[in-house]
Order: sequence, then C-alpha cells, then structure tokens
Amino acid sequence: MKLLTHNMLTSKAIKGVQTGFPLNIVVKKTKTVETEFSSEFIQRMLPKLDWPAFLKAAQTLGVGSQLPDSPPTETTDETVLRSIHHALVEVEVIEGELICPETERKFPISNGIPNMLLNEDEI
Repeated sequence: MKLLTHNMLTSKAIKGVQTGFPLNIVVKKTKTVETEFSSEFIQRMLPKLDWPAFLKAAQTLGVGSQLPDSPPTETTDETVLRSIHHALVEVEVIEGELICPETERKFPISNGIPNMLLNEDEI
C-alpha cells in the first residue's frame, strides 16, 4: 500500500464513525520500488492530499524527515518534489495494519493490499 492510497482511505463506513480519517499505520514490513519521477504528477496530486495526514504517515514509515511541514507551492524546487514523490509512491507498506482513529478497529495489510472489508455487525 502506497501513502497515496492511504491518504484516500477512511473507515467512515463503520457504524457510528463520524470521520474515520486518517487511519493510523502499524508497519511490519515495507519495501521501496523506484518509479519514474514526474513533477507534473506530484504537483497535480498536492491539492488532493490531506497534508497533515500524509506527513504523519510518512513519518511513521521513516520517510518524513525530508518533507516540509506545510504543503509546498507550485513553485517548489525539484528536490522537495522528489522527496514527496519518494514518500507518496515509492515506499510501500507490504505487511501491517491500518487502525481506525475512532474505534481502533484494525484492518490488516497483506502483500501490500489493505483489507477494508467490514463484518455485518459493523455496517
């Protein structure tokens, strides 16, 4: 699971959950997969990101130290954009858990895929 995916997931479908975002991450195994850098792609994604949630998740994965505290502007230099690219799309959580911030319900991540399926009594 990439942090790009994490930034869009919520546990709001659970009965009684108001926000369910951001999901906390417990990391058991990660891997880095180099991908082609696209400044245009990162700049298009920036307005769609919840920056504080992204920054917290990146710090949990140990890749947040090179990221700015606030969302960069369109004129940001390439070094910062490359750091965002690395954290957002190159680092993947292979094994771990996502945890709802309101109910503490755990969703397993296995082989890089988060299982967000709910039990009948949770809907």
